[in-house]
Amino acid sequence: MLAQQRQQAILERIRRTGGVRVAELVRDLGVSDMTIRRDLEVLADRGLVEKVHGGATAAGTGSTEEPGFAAKSMRQQPEKEAIARRAAELVRPGTAVALSAGTTTWTLAHHLVDVPELTVITNSVQVADVFHRAARSDQTVVLIGGVRTPSDALVGPVAVAAVRSLNVDTLMLGVHGMSSRAGFTTPNLLEAETNRELVAAAQQLVVLADHTKWGTVGISTIAGLEQAHVVVSDTGLSEEARAELSEHVGTLLLAEPSTHAELEAAAL
Repeated sequence: MLAQQRQQAILERIRRTGGVRVAELVRDLGVSDMTIRRDLEVLADRGLVEKVHGGATAAGTGSTEEPGFAAKSMRQQPEKEAIARRAAELVRPGTAVALSAGTTTWTLAHHLVDVPELTVITNSVQVADVFHRAARSDQTVVLIGGVRTPSDALVGPVAVAAVRSLNVDTLMLGVHGMSSRAGFTTPNLLEAETNRELVAAAQQLVVLADHTKWGTVGISTIAGLEQAHVVVSDTGLSEEARAELSEHVGTLLLAEPSTHAELEAAAL
């Protein structure tokens, strides 16, 4: 098992049980004590877990907590890849598409570089870089300005003013959380304001959110559930969440994540 796969397995166990012991991980994963402690150190440095004596526990998830891009990029990788593939099927050549900041929209960007004649509007430095590296002459990429957040979003008055002058066919929106009470939310007040402008500028709102986002509530609401024309999630979404979303959103699409082995084979 590769280090990244092992760390993902450790992280998923911590999220499921609330905490792990080093001795248990050594036994179950068949690696040394030093290897496990190194893995926990990596996860702790990225803000994903909190180290305690003899193990680690889940990191706090308050309504204003905003992990950095690197930390979020490790979470639910198979789910994000499946969601991105499914969402890319909704994008037609020759259209104007806005992508908000986030690791799921960043994953989507890697699939959209193959769509011809796109105009892409984004407030994400990371998303813009994906298209810049692809260097397709038939695609136009507009990176709006603003103040940079921990998740590499450009937000604030400059971003809001830029978005207000735009009209796009579809907005692909990544979110921090979603719930029946609060709708689609973010822990960053300025990012919420910018994202609300992106919602207003789009004819169609497509929300990309893996199953762990259900029940998570950030401090600021971007849009209500009923404003989403499409929500793309994964098959890990609970029956309760499926029923609630199906009642409020236009269309709910569920993508089937690949296993780690399938993802590794595909990369060869």
